[in-house]
Amino acid sequence: MTRYEQVRQQLRAEPKTWLVTGVAGFIGSNLLETLLLLDQRVVGLDNFATGYQHNLDEVKSMVSDEQWANFRFIQGDICLSEDCKAACKGVDYVLHQAALGSVPRSIKDPSTTNAVNINGFLNMLVAARDEKVTSFTYAASSSTYGDHPALPKVEENIGNPLSPYAVTKYVNELYANVFASTYGFNTIGLRYFNVFGKRQDPDGAYAAVIPKWTAALIGNQDVFINGDGETSRDFCFIENTVQMNILAATSSADSQNQVYNVAVGGRTTLNNLFECIKTELAQVQKNFNCGDPVYREFRAGDVRHSQANITKAETNLGYVPSHTLAQGISLAMPWYVRFFD
Repeated sequence: MTRYEQVRQQLRAEPKTWLVTGVAGFIGSNLLETLLLLDQRVVGLDNFATGYQHNLDEVKSMVSDEQWANFRFIQGDICLSEDCKAACKGVDYVLHQAALGSVPRSIKDPSTTNAVNINGFLNMLVAARDEKVTSFTYAASSSTYGDHPALPKVEENIGNPLSPYAVTKYVNELYANVFASTYGFNTIGLRYFNVFGKRQDPDGAYAAVIPKWTAALIGNQDVFINGDGETSRDFCFIENTVQMNILAATSSADSQNQVYNVAVGGRTTLNNLFECIKTELAQVQKNFNCGDPVYREFRAGDVRHSQANITKAETNLGYVPSHTLAQGISLAMPWYVRFFD
């Protein structure tokens, strides 16, 4: 039995109260679904800046009435300290997902990204500390590695940040370290590597590549690849990310006050990703026809290659990735087709 299986059994036997910030977003709503299915009590905080009511509605349809009754939603903003304080009351574990993602968005509007990702993060840290929650797990980012050239990425070796977004995520880690050393407050940062899966928004200028390309293919539109297509990423299915959040939150004290990579430890080029999406879509959608992608200029602020070393997560937390890229896309594709078609 894996540690994750053991933790799930224990949580079912002894339910806890969890706060998920950004609960109406992609990762937040998947965390909510899993926690409710484990019969946990969940408080959700969201201002719907990048989250959606339909994500919460879908989760409601996936759980029982009794499980849904364990969910309490607060429409609020992490930039308001009083909302953070209200959300943290009586909570055992915090899973802090609320943030403004996207490198291009941060380059276009660094001030707003800073206000949400740094000021909002600090508000949540203070509120969780004051409420004496057991642990505080937060969404960090692989963008923190910046221009460090080595592959795979090891947690202790980072470079210079390449975007305002990366700066904010690095500052989160610095604040978390200070709260650990100054207040003895337990935190764990999870450096996400290109998470994908159901309920990931395909719309807008800052959509993630997998849902954006899938939506384009379903709609018989062009797929645009930035650069030559040989840029590579460590794509991580949402179920792996959910596992890491739960493992981190429930980990022993000696595994906390650190950061961990959240990935599968692989590397896929954008060209190969395009072929994988095409193959899986053809299995689901009848009469599917697809042309070649359209190549354009490299995007400012993007790193060329990214791949994680997940040894630390495996050793300290008992993390075992449950899904590869291909397995994740295969599972997500029916949802994409229903949602986008």
